[in-house]
Amino acid sequence: MTERKTSPEQGRRIRVLVAKPGLDGHDRGAKVVARALRDAGMEVIYTGLRQTPEMIAEAALQEDVDVVGLSILSGAHMTLIPRIVELLKANGQAHVKLFLGGIIPDEDAPRLKEMGVAGIYGPGTPTGTIIDDIRSACAQKP
Repeated sequence: MTERKTSPEQGRRIRVLVAKPGLDGHDRGAKVVARALRDAGMEVIYTGLRQTPEMIAEAALQEDVDVVGLSILSGAHMTLIPRIVELLKANGQAHVKLFLGGIIPDEDAPRLKEMGVAGIYGPGTPTGTIIDDIRSACAQKP
């Protein structure tokens, strides 16, 4: 198996899938982050609203992404995230970094990180922080 190139230093732009799982219909934050990632030189695939975990995992597989960024405002993160993690692993994508933004209660963060979420961001997080965290996560060996 060849080594995955996941950073500009390694000759390939970071590929990020941005998705809105569940029934949440508000995607302004996801679009702001997607634009910032694109402006930072990453390849961004935005799947749009109302994606199922199965749709997200399939898109991540088909697009051969390094990162999945999810925006959840509905409060369904403790149901949706475990399923997405399970599907990514089933697809052989345990190396894909998972980032989460939205309204996430502080008490849920430790459990989400145990599941494999690399970063959790609330409203008002500077996009530069998200960009730096993604680059750092992708620079680490799987």
